Amino acid sequence: MESSFLTAIFLPLALFIIMLGMGLGLTIADFKRVLVEPRAVLLGLGAQLLLLPLVGFGLAWIFPLSPPLAVGVMILAASPGGPTSNLITYLVGGNVALSISLTAISSLVTVFTLPLVVNLAMATFMGSAVALQLPFGTTVLQIAVITLIPVTLGMGLHRFAPTWAKGLEKGVKWLSLIFLGLIIVGLLVQERASVLGFFLQVGSVTLALNLVAMALGYSLARVSQLSEPDAKAIAVEVGIQNGTLAIAVASAPTLLNMPTMAIPAAIYSLLMFATSALFAGVISRGGKGR
Repeated sequence: MESSFLTAIFLPLALFIIMLGMGLGLTIADFKRVLVEPRAVLLGLGAQLLLLPLVGFGLAWIFPLSPPLAVGVMILAASPGGPTSNLITYLVGGNVALSISLTAISSLVTVFTLPLVVNLAMATFMGSAVALQLPFGTTVLQIAVITLIPVTLGMGLHRFAPTWAKGLEKGVKWLSLIFLGLIIVGLLVQERASVLGFFLQVGSVTLALNLVAMALGYSLARVSQLSEPDAKAIAVEVGIQNGTLAIAVASAPTLLNMPTMAIPAAIYSLLMFATSALFAGVISRGGKGR
């Protein structure tokens, strides 16, 4: 798989399918949930949009990463929750409606916050080494196009053809996982000469980001006296990011066009399934003990 095909054609197509799948399961009510459950939604969004980038910055600063990989960690930390978080929330017995709402709203908000965080990260870790910056207006427009349009299309199908949308949603979810896997393989093949070194460099920091984010999200929710299902949803939502979007921002020719920055998201996307299973086992045993 050549680099140009991977980043220019396959990656946007994969992201479109993933976001379409998200939209197929959404309704307007999911966006209104902030009015129905304001405390849980606002707590989850605060943890995702403020706490997670701070954790990512701290880890990128502590771990001995090259500047592009440090920025890659921040791209990941600034990305919204991924559609996979909704499935994992369901599997661990969390509040799926809350999870869907957080994914949907964070996907809207991070269209604006992601370029700000990424530019700050590049100024911090790369300094004057490169004259590289995400133009805010152009980036907002591009991210909106590749995320909001397919989500809106999916919501339209859900609204006007619910039976067809429900059947399509199952297939799209599996197709999304397949596309994500192919993207990761493509990136690793593209960077095969350095992949082992990259894994050794960013495997520990991405694992730490995933585990610390889930632990903090869950703890913050429980300290705030939210229910156990709400705490599980927030923990998963804060801990599971949209790796495909992070990869697109890092490597798409019209955005940063630096595939090395996409490596943390690719490694993270491989690890998050194992850590999610670990998280499910830990909180399940904890629930039995109460």
